[in-house]
Amino acid sequence: MEHNGTAGFHGLEGDPDLQFLLDGGKLVKIRSSSWKKARFFKLLEDCKTFWHESGKPFRKNQTFSIDDIDSVRMGRQSEGLNKHTDPSIDEQCFAIIFKGRKKNLDLMAASGQEAKQWVNGLEKIMTTMKNLSRQQNSEHWIINCMRKADKNDDNQMSLKELKHFLRQVNVEVDDSYAEELFKKCDTSNSGSLEGSEIKHFYDLLTHREEIDVVYGNSAETEGQMSKASMEDALKLIEKYEVDETAKQKNRMTKDGFLMYLHHEDGSILNPAHKDVYQDMTQPLNHYYMSSSHNTYLMEDQLKGPSSTEAYIKALMKSCRCVELDCWDGANGEPVIYHGYTLTSKVLFRDVIRAIKEYAFKTSEYPVVLSLENHCTVEQQKLMAHYLISILGDALVTRPLGNTMSKNFPSPEELKGKILIKGKRLNKVNASLNNNSTIDEDTVSEEDEAADCKDNGQKSKPKKSKIKLAKALSDIVIYCKSVHFNGFEHAKENQEFYEMSSFKETKAFNLAETSATAYIHHNMDKLSRIYPAGSRTDSSNYNPVPMWNVGCQIVALNFQTPSKEMHINQGRFLPNGVCGYILKPEFQRSLSSQFDPNTLTNGPWLQRKNFYVMVISAQQLPKLNKDKQKSIVDPLVRVEIFGVPADNASKETHYIENNGFNPMWNEKFHFDIHVPELAMVRFVVEDYDSTSQNDLIGHYCLPLTSVQNGYRHIPLLTKRGDIISSAGLFVHLMLIDAQ
Repeated sequence: MEHNGTAGFHGLEGDPDLQFLLDGGKLVKIRSSSWKKARFFKLLEDCKTFWHESGKPFRKNQTFSIDDIDSVRMGRQSEGLNKHTDPSIDEQCFAIIFKGRKKNLDLMAASGQEAKQWVNGLEKIMTTMKNLSRQQNSEHWIINCMRKADKNDDNQMSLKELKHFLRQVNVEVDDSYAEELFKKCDTSNSGSLEGSEIKHFYDLLTHREEIDVVYGNSAETEGQMSKASMEDALKLIEKYEVDETAKQKNRMTKDGFLMYLHHEDGSILNPAHKDVYQDMTQPLNHYYMSSSHNTYLMEDQLKGPSSTEAYIKALMKSCRCVELDCWDGANGEPVIYHGYTLTSKVLFRDVIRAIKEYAFKTSEYPVVLSLENHCTVEQQKLMAHYLISILGDALVTRPLGNTMSKNFPSPEELKGKILIKGKRLNKVNASLNNNSTIDEDTVSEEDEAADCKDNGQKSKPKKSKIKLAKALSDIVIYCKSVHFNGFEHAKENQEFYEMSSFKETKAFNLAETSATAYIHHNMDKLSRIYPAGSRTDSSNYNPVPMWNVGCQIVALNFQTPSKEMHINQGRFLPNGVCGYILKPEFQRSLSSQFDPNTLTNGPWLQRKNFYVMVISAQQLPKLNKDKQKSIVDPLVRVEIFGVPADNASKETHYIENNGFNPMWNEKFHFDIHVPELAMVRFVVEDYDSTSQNDLIGHYCLPLTSVQNGYRHIPLLTKRGDIISSAGLFVHLMLIDAQ
């Protein structure tokens, strides 16, 4: 079971930071102002698992995988460290932030130098793991499973250990097959596999029959692929061929072909769409914006915790519109929480500090803060003070160029800027030349704020008025909230920067009955959609019908992993995951008469045939890790979301007891009418005849970003994190319909 020093496998051999982690050391774990305990931490030999001692004698020492880490933050940059430690020890502190709902690890090292070494070492390993190709990830995963199966650490594999290993990699084989495989590899007849015998076993196990077929169909002579389009082929051979002799002859061997399939050129996502590739100089309302609802919540809307952490997580996923429900707090300090419920409260100023710190880490394009304001005038003034003093130059407090133009500035012009969406006392132009001395005035309440009361105590009539502080009103420039009184009224009376929020039920109704009018409304104004208050479990609605009518700010509960969030993640996957996607031309051009429901003739109608062959999957994770014998029965479903005529779903049969290398070879055909609005989602599930199937993994992206040909599809967990070793292998063709 030699692992040849996994550090070498990482290309980090001899690295002092890595060695520091392998040696390990004491860190103080911090849970509260009074709970601070020293614990020993170290990286295990596999360079993938972290071990730390537990203070409870009856509890096993704990481990976590590098794969579980979302990020490492230097300094007092987590909610816990900020609350429970003194600013004077800032440089000794660091936090390990995990994916999903696992609690942060808040830690303090003996010195700033040591904290830096822990953080540098962790970041190096995380970066290296991220950059491993799928093939390396897959090898890494198999080697780890082999190591786990080698119970007595003798670097040999007995038949019993081999069976244990096969269960580890999620493949059920009958005893006779396991014995046959074992005998075939045990050439020394020693009763155990070692050295080159293990290598032989590994090769037999990972042999991909379907790749032989694909390669065989494309190859011409002696197991080498002939030249396709000459220029492209030469580039690929130069980049991926591992055999020098074949390379010199401009040929590609099967190993080279496999290398190509495992790299991004062989991925389903068009590499040209991986970075920002769209025109970012159009007016802001010409883009869909990744948007979050009740951003402050970590869980549900009735009793879940509110946290600055939730804002950081959303912003780090390139969410570009976050929501702040603001209420009067104790000691004159405004707080954010879900009103009339038991959700915990978080200080407004702490949230603004977190936004300032994390708004532009993953995308430089503008962020909108959607304020739902329930505060008294005094606390509103403090809100305005915090926004201005903490956000500084990033906050837009005047129109760009100091005069209000006729339409929105572009995401390009607003790079690094933060916009406030909320109520205003007057039109923007009026205030530019008006030095009025009034401190406050009355405005009608924000629609969603009024809704919140309806769902809460029904304490006020719907169209209630609120007092608004001039200081808060003055920093609302491009996103002034107004009540929606119909498309005609909006056309006649609303300025371009006056925008409405629509509850999902109202928006879906308008999208069905007045789609073309809605699309035209969104050509020069912004629309925000939010989930119905009745969704107390923070569930989500389907965002696709809202994008179909050109709504830009389609706010979803980011804290709830769901199919709808998978679709949202897929929609914003291309264009550098920057949180902005340019709407199709027919949703931006005034002459357009597009209606997604009726599909009359027009430039949007580009009939395509989408052919999908689901070939195989590799190394699907076990869902029930506690049960030794539990192996998955996988099936694959391909789903299309778009205009109603394009919505479709087709699935393969399920394969019993094989998560390691199931093979389906099933073909599907989808008829597509409006490809520019279509999303495709691949779902792998564990079939269960008695209850709902369990999700194994999924991947979603816009149809227009799909690459044709043989492709590997990565798979994501329910929470949207990549499953490093797993994948689907498919053949795709998106072609014009005749």
